[in-house]
Amino acid sequence: MKIAFVGLGNMGAPMARNLLRAGHALIVFDLIPAAVEGLGAAGAEGAHSPASAAHAAELVITMLPASPQVRAVYEGAEGILAGVAPGVPLIDSSTIDPQIARTLAAAAAAQGNPMADAPVSGGTGGAASGSLTFMVGAEASLFERIKPTLAAMGKSVVHCGGSGNGQVAKICNNLVLGISMLGVAEAMSLGVALGMDAKVLAGVINSSSGRCWSSDTYNPYPGVIDGAPAARGYTGGFGTDLMLKDLGLATDAAKQSRQSVAMAAVAQQLYQLWSARGGGQKDFSSIIEMLRHD
Repeated sequence: MKIAFVGLGNMGAPMARNLLRAGHALIVFDLIPAAVEGLGAAGAEGAHSPASAAHAAELVITMLPASPQVRAVYEGAEGILAGVAPGVPLIDSSTIDPQIARTLAAAAAAQGNPMADAPVSGGTGGAASGSLTFMVGAEASLFERIKPTLAAMGKSVVHCGGSGNGQVAKICNNLVLGISMLGVAEAMSLGVALGMDAKVLAGVINSSSGRCWSSDTYNPYPGVIDGAPAARGYTGGFGTDLMLKDLGLATDAAKQSRQSVAMAAVAQQLYQLWSARGGGQKDFSSIIEMLRHD
């Protein structure tokens, strides 16, 4: 299949590479020329705008930082909706407001393009290994149509319901992730401050009722897990500012639905404080640096 892929950042570039490995032909675009050149060296064709990337594509996929960029890429004068042919499916794997996802899907449908929101979980490691989880909001027929393509980039492709529901699933998942990381960071900091070895403490947690992904896979304490961002100075991974964005989406959605999310609000404030102190570009697990006093 000839696929247009727009957005070649830390997540998008490895996702696009997995599509190339699966045998698809790619037309790619990113605002950073070096990102396009990197995919070009792997066999992709570069484009000069989202519209030109989408023009001859049989499927369009986007992976962008936030709602403003998604709207610009789809609705701009040189955007995807201006260049794509009728009938071509659109997939946005960015994490954005569910209502904006629904608005974009309606605009796409009005010109004959079915659109799915398909945000992901699994981080940069999952993007590189092709083991992402896709949370898909789409009509059932569109979901079945795009599922094989998403499966080339992920190990789990879940139909969450209609338009926007993929985004609902993603922001709820990241709400849990942000809060659980804070809990693990507090517990690890406390245990070490009280004289416990970090690896031993993590082992106890990971074989007991406190076990969670933030502890057994992504532990924030340095020296506990070799492959975690904590082992490389909190570089790469999922940035604090991205977690802050997702928690903001969750709290905004909660206001719209009049749902209480007290712990999400506290977590949002703590990540905001860490970002203001210079941790915004570090992996979100670096929040432990603000909590540790050992």
